Amino acid sequence: MNALTLQWQDSGQNKTQQIYEQQPSKNPGTVRIGRDPLRCDIVLTNPTVSGLHVEIFFNPQQQSFYIRNLRSQNPPLVDGQQLIQGERPLNQGSVIQLGQAKLQVTTVTINTIPATILAPPQPPVARPQPVTPPVRQQPTPPPIHHNHPITPPQGIYGLECPKCHRVSSLENLQVGCPWCGTSLAAAVSVLVAPN
Repeated sequence: MNALTLQWQDSGQNKTQQIYEQQPSKNPGTVRIGRDPLRCDIVLTNPTVSGLHVEIFFNPQQQSFYIRNLRSQNPPLVDGQQLIQGERPLNQGSVIQLGQAKLQVTTVTINTIPATILAPPQPPVARPQPVTPPVRQQPTPPPIHHNHPITPPQGIYGLECPKCHRVSSLENLQVGCPWCGTSLAAAVSVLVAPN
C-alpha cells in the first residue's frame, strides 16, 4: 500500500501521521492540513498556519505523493522553496513549512508493480490426458422364459403376482410375472418359508 509518514511538533508534543493512497478523509482523495478542524484531516494549532493551508494526495500516474497549496496569501515552503500555486512531489526527507510550523516526511512507501512484458500469444501446449481404465459392466442376465412354475429357494423373499398369485423371485420385478406377464410393481413381497 502506498503511504507517506509525516512528523511534526504541535504544542510541545511530537506527532506522527501516516497518509495512505485511498485514505478516508474530509475531501476524498486528499488529506488536508490546517488549523480548521471542520475542513482539515490533520489539524495544527500554530496561529501562523492558515485554516485550510495545504493538501497531500497520491498521483497514480506519477506513482508519487504530492503537496498542493490551498492558500495563496500564506504559501507553504517545501524543501526551502515557496509553493505559491500548483503542486510539488514529496520525497522522504522533504520538509514542509506552514507559517512557523514544520512538518517532515520521514518515510514514503510506494508499491511499484514490476513492468509486464507483453509477448504474442503462444499456442496452447498439448498436455497428455490421463488414461482412465474402462468401466467394467456386469453382464446382463438373459431373460428368463419358463413354462413351469418357479419356486424360489426356501427361506427368502419373493413377489406374489397380484393376478395369478404365484410367487416369483425379486429379479422379476422389472420383467413382470413369468406366468401371466402382469406387472409386479403392485406385487406383495412375501417370505417363502422353508418346508
